[in-house]
Amino acid sequence: MRIIVISDTHIPKRGFHIPSPLIDAIREADLLIHAGDWQTIEVLRFLQKEIKVVGVAGNVDEPSLVKALGWKQLLECNGVNIGVVHGHGQGKTTEKRAYEAFKDEEVDIIIFGHSHIPVHNVLHGVTMFNPGSATDKRRQSQYSFGRITIEETVKLEHIFYDNKEGLEILSKP
Repeated sequence: MRIIVISDTHIPKRGFHIPSPLIDAIREADLLIHAGDWQTIEVLRFLQKEIKVVGVAGNVDEPSLVKALGWKQLLECNGVNIGVVHGHGQGKTTEKRAYEAFKDEEVDIIIFGHSHIPVHNVLHGVTMFNPGSATDKRRQSQYSFGRITIEETVKLEHIFYDNKEGLEILSKP
């Protein structure tokens, strides 16, 4: 199973396109996980035309996304339990808030966003994974998204790239 992981796309505030490297990866994947801050429901609708999508709302998402997705998801993919949450809130780091969201549940991986900073480490035995942002790199040198491959083993990796131009999904006003 091949899963593409994204977060913090912020469309249209940070762009009007899904970057070409991300589109290419989506077309080869089985599932897309989005960890929030889509911004508009049009982004969800566009991605659902391309691939099966699981996602959560983030702190800047419109109410229709919050209603459609909620704040937290727990899914099982080929025997791997994956928690998805945006990670916003008060106190602690984004990573620790994400961990706390699933502290009473059996998870192997927690996917989170909010900080736009790629993360791949282990916290209290749980793999913590933030894909960074595909469209708003902030203080990072490159844009990024994640890929999870689940076969006999589980492999998580970040995909980095320099240009966020790609497939336009919303027209500029």
